[in-house]
Amino acid sequence: MSDRTGPTRRELLQTAAVAGGAIASHRVAAGAADTPAVQTGLPQVKPVDIGMDPKRLQVAYDLMEKWTVGPNAPVPGGAILVGRHGKVIAPRFFGRQGPEADAGPIRRDAMFYMASVTKPVIYIGAMILVERGLLNLSDRVSRYVPEFTGGGKDDVQVIHLFTHTSGLPDELTNNADLRRQHAPLKAFIAGSIKADLLFKPGTRQSYASAGTLIVAEIIQRLSGKSIREFVHREIIDPLGLKSTGLGSQGLVRERIVRATVPDYQVGTDFGWNSTYWQEFGSPTGGLFSTPEDYAVVCALMMGGGRWGGVKLLSPATVRMMTSNRLDDLPDLPEAVRRTQPWGLGWRLNHLGMADSWGDLLDRQVFGHTGSSGNLVWMDPRTQGFCILLTNYLRARAPWRLVHLSNAIAAAFE
Repeated sequence: MSDRTGPTRRELLQTAAVAGGAIASHRVAAGAADTPAVQTGLPQVKPVDIGMDPKRLQVAYDLMEKWTVGPNAPVPGGAILVGRHGKVIAPRFFGRQGPEADAGPIRRDAMFYMASVTKPVIYIGAMILVERGLLNLSDRVSRYVPEFTGGGKDDVQVIHLFTHTSGLPDELTNNADLRRQHAPLKAFIAGSIKADLLFKPGTRQSYASAGTLIVAEIIQRLSGKSIREFVHREIIDPLGLKSTGLGSQGLVRERIVRATVPDYQVGTDFGWNSTYWQEFGSPTGGLFSTPEDYAVVCALMMGGGRWGGVKLLSPATVRMMTSNRLDDLPDLPEAVRRTQPWGLGWRLNHLGMADSWGDLLDRQVFGHTGSSGNLVWMDPRTQGFCILLTNYLRARAPWRLVHLSNAIAAAFE
């Protein structure tokens, strides 16, 4: 059934053109002489200065040190950064710059492949458009992507893409073939639009990278800009993140930590360490960043959408992004809503589940994981946050990140 009360495609394109002008005006204002200067990172302090027990924190450092020592170390390299109240303890780096036995020591300016920790940044971008009156989460996706239709897709709402309840698959069935062909982003987006639903929207929760690709396409259509340009101009640049990029273009390649790749990527030219994939800038997992830079994203969320004189989001938006929005879906089973909470783009901790981030973190803690061995979480109660970045495959030993997370959570007083 069509939504006859909504705008036509021509009206949407006209709105996008106006939005582009508004975005450009916003950038000009941000660069004005009377605008406060953007900080280049969070202030670094000692653990006791932000109410953390240094001995308990040392437990996490010791674990990471043990796991990253030797040519056959289970975790080739990693970094730990912990912060609170807009301040951080200096990041600690461990191990090697790559999984190769002869790889050099990890650089102190190392940039990590963030994998799916990219996704919340994309959803922040979408929420910027919500705040500007250009996007409604309760709308059908087909309002913004008219060709997203058939096979039950007419019932998929934008909020389903944010909460992984759309019924879309995680990876496309021809994902490896597309990468082997060095296909462009538009091919992955087209495949996601055409993908069959696995279940009726809003009745189950199942992680779906394809949904994030469609969110990225909505951003592109409404803003008139590529997702990479939008993210850089609207998020990365305003926050002054000098060592962060959606795609590696413009970054010093030697700084990028080489990841341990899944078996299907071994020996290929499309794996996570390839030039093709690093420059691809996938909205589902193409961000590169440092612990210090991503700490600014954490400070932004913990600060109600504001950091260092820059306001990207309103407090109302942050509240909605970081609280359980599965409660808003009437057809979702109660057990799923209660035990697998999701915000808008940010996941909440799943206590009692195999994918829990820790035994000392309640369901109000929000963050995201990455398949390349990353975990970022923020705790509204303590105002603390934790950034764990590594280059081992998380799926092979997810418990390592949980052990680190438990030790760090115990250090908050």
